[in-house]
Amino acid sequence: MCNLADNRGSRGNLIVLSGPSGVGKGTICRELLKKCPDLTYSVSATTRKMRPGETDGREYFFYNVDEFLHLVKKGAFLEWARVYDNYYGTPREFVEKITGEGKDCILEIDVQGALQVKREKPEGVFIFIAPPSKEELVRRITGRGTEDKVEIKKRLDQADGEMAHLAEYDYLVVNDEVSLAVARIQCIITAERCRVHKKSR
Repeated sequence: MCNLADNRGSRGNLIVLSGPSGVGKGTICRELLKKCPDLTYSVSATTRKMRPGETDGREYFFYNVDEFLHLVKKGAFLEWARVYDNYYGTPREFVEKITGEGKDCILEIDVQGALQVKREKPEGVFIFIAPPSKEELVRRITGRGTEDKVEIKKRLDQADGEMAHLAEYDYLVVNDEVSLAVARIQCIITAERCRVHKKSR
């Protein structure tokens, strides 16, 4: 279990997990949150419709398109993107509130979004989640049964391009087994909270 109480007087870290589609970022993030009660998940904003059972501010912050684009103009997002017919973004105020309270805030995002966040928050802790092999990534994406052959090829080609950005991250964690990947990230989080000299903007 993560226990960061000893460092409560300092500002919390923004922990950014990213990597190719199908690498297991979501699973790792969920397990980390179970094991690390001091971690707060970064809730994203979206313009998609709220689904049954969802609550504003828990799954997402829900906005209409005009509201979202107004926030974009105000610089309210660390990153944002249009995905098909909807917009998604990471609220700057939410992240800064959590880290300002001395808590670590964890963000699970794709590589493109992570690089946008890094331009805004270079002091963050950027962790690249990679598959143990390309063959394993193929197996995981295929096993989901949610993409056809064309989409699978597109995602694999995209993964090759995303791997090229590895040098822009602070850490590489290979997700060969979820429990091991989670343990490695727990070590990174603890080490970062014990760092004497923080990264500066």
